[in-house]
Amino acid sequence: MKALEGVRILDMTHVQSGPTCTQLLAWFGADVIKVERPGTGDPTRAQLRDIPDVDSLYFTMLNHNKRSITLNTKHENGKAIFTRLIEVCDVLAENFAPGALDRMGFSWERIQEINPRIIYASVKGFGPGPYEDLKVYENVAQCTGGGASTTGFPEGPPVVAGAQIGDSGTGVNLALGIVTALFQRETTGRGQRVVCAMQDTVLNLCRVKLRDQQRLAHGPLTEYPQYPDGTFGEATPRAGNASGGGQPGWIVKCKGWETDPDAYIYVIAQAAAFEGLAKVIGHADWLEDPEWNTPAARLDKIERMFDEIEKWTLTKAKFEVMKILNPLNIPCGPVLSMKELAEEPSLRATGTVVEVDHPTRGKYLSVGNPIKLSDSPADVRRSPLLGEHTDEVLRGVLGMDDQAIAAAKADGAV
Repeated sequence: MKALEGVRILDMTHVQSGPTCTQLLAWFGADVIKVERPGTGDPTRAQLRDIPDVDSLYFTMLNHNKRSITLNTKHENGKAIFTRLIEVCDVLAENFAPGALDRMGFSWERIQEINPRIIYASVKGFGPGPYEDLKVYENVAQCTGGGASTTGFPEGPPVVAGAQIGDSGTGVNLALGIVTALFQRETTGRGQRVVCAMQDTVLNLCRVKLRDQQRLAHGPLTEYPQYPDGTFGEATPRAGNASGGGQPGWIVKCKGWETDPDAYIYVIAQAAAFEGLAKVIGHADWLEDPEWNTPAARLDKIERMFDEIEKWTLTKAKFEVMKILNPLNIPCGPVLSMKELAEEPSLRATGTVVEVDHPTRGKYLSVGNPIKLSDSPADVRRSPLLGEHTDEVLRGVLGMDDQAIAAAKADGAV
């Protein structure tokens, strides 16, 4: 039995943040019924297509294990079907623009009237405040949540991360909110509203930078590359590749960097492992030198220290560096490209990277469930074709007969 078997999700989400949430729930066994617009469906079906007239990877990689129905919720009969779906579902998830469901006639109050036990879960751009009615996309969330202002090098502009911390990060938070609300419902018998704002998610993931904002009031941030010769302003600055944990760290070049853009490795000069690091790079002399042999003494020489580390790493491939440093308990990690990750056997073995077969696209790679439960393994099934399960859901979930389904199709409700 899957962990969420028996839970039914009415999935009104689209693009990335909402589908990330509902896909997680589907991987754990929830029956996720994705409601899509007739004829077009989720807009990502057609976005960034690499094969003509085939669902894009953007869509397929975010909608595994779901069932798809097409439903015109602006049509009166379509609204009636939607109402019946609300009655029989445990969760309604959506990431529409602010007020969209209200304008359709389905406010939270109305949804509660239809099904008092339902969990109504929403992704929003912002929480209550001056920006709550604004649309938000990934990079907007990163900018307004503190991610961009604290990412990049001190002399450069703000930079957004390649990781989708706003969209997918908020989807993960919403999934946790949903299962928490379902757990509480076991005690109260009542549903509740769950809202996750993308700005809030990004700020939550930037907590160490908010920590540093407060530390600034008491002096310079000594682990930042601006120390001791640079200047600190009034806000947490960009810190390049510096470690956020208080231990000096940096990305250094490895052998082959001239032609390989990912021939780099991150090395942390952790105090507890400094002796081994100094010896392996040929600087055993530092261990007897009071200018180098304590963390405090090294604070004003961080850049010089990593220059010396890089002289050593430049003589070796990144995986060779890792093989040498790991037995010495020196924290390090090679910069892995998407190609290297896609081809890594261990990630295939754990289901973190999976190969999926699609009826029109063929085989493609996708990410699998990052959360591993010992008693509820997650299988990854292909994404649905547009409206593939319309008849199945209308018949099996709502109990409609063939005549009623045919009538709904004839008048454009589905």
